[in-house]
Amino acid sequence: MQTFTHGASLWDVACPQRRSRVPGVTMAGFRVPDLDALRIVPHPAVTLLVEFGDGVPVISCAPGRQERGSLVAGPGLGSGGAVRAWGANVECVQVRLSPVVARSVLGASPAELDGAVVPLDDLWGRKVSRIRERLADVASWQDRFALTDALLARRYETGAPVDPEVARAWHRIVGSHGLTRVDDLAADVGWSRKRLWSRFRSQLGLPPKRAAKLVRFDHAAHRLVAGEGTAHVAADTGYADQSHLHRDVMAFTGTTPAVIAGEKFLAVDDMAWPGRGTTDASHTSPLRRTPGVEA
Repeated sequence: MQTFTHGASLWDVACPQRRSRVPGVTMAGFRVPDLDALRIVPHPAVTLLVEFGDGVPVISCAPGRQERGSLVAGPGLGSGGAVRAWGANVECVQVRLSPVVARSVLGASPAELDGAVVPLDDLWGRKVSRIRERLADVASWQDRFALTDALLARRYETGAPVDPEVARAWHRIVGSHGLTRVDDLAADVGWSRKRLWSRFRSQLGLPPKRAAKLVRFDHAAHRLVAGEGTAHVAADTGYADQSHLHRDVMAFTGTTPAVIAGEKFLAVDDMAWPGRGTTDASHTSPLRRTPGVEA
């Protein structure tokens, strides 16, 4: 367990000692005394949050709309800068799912989330309560990660995979940090641009051009957090100029590159997801049926 300090914020952060057996899955554990209007910055992954402590996280998605408890969110949640997280004494396991494995794990396409936040109960029903109880009952974070990984592995084994062409296109977008052209993606997988758009959107939850913009933004935003200058980041991440980067940051977050450089949501990543990159199915590992949480 490590402590993340950002201004007056003190968070306990735990990381798994072992890589997930499911390709494209990363996770971290959080114990947060006070989530004080945390801005949710769009990220190119499906986010799964399973809370098990006394506190209840609250996501404010739109005026008058809030979701509480264990949640799942599609890629790009927070676009426009209006989404905030609240809560006190929150304990949770947060999982980032590559969009190419999310459909198998969730039992639903990320497209059904439409970039929004959905209670996990809506997808997994009463099983969520049993998962929360088991996470609360175990003694350590490493045990919680093992239970969560067993759950994800069981679901991944039996879930419906995405088309290999869609997965290949996603990996090319990630590998290029969002700088691959859609026409080149279509040619690479042997599909028309229209077919790629349709399959990609229906299976991953966003069209390929939007996915590329989100991956590029994520890469640039983390470089800003690392202290690199805006002009240098813009030139090195494929933006036409500094103004182009500014417009993209404003569109995704509702604020400026200077503000994003200090966001807690991004600053904690180096601790919670060391060696972080866009969540991707970049490794493979054999899956075995493992006793654990059933869902």
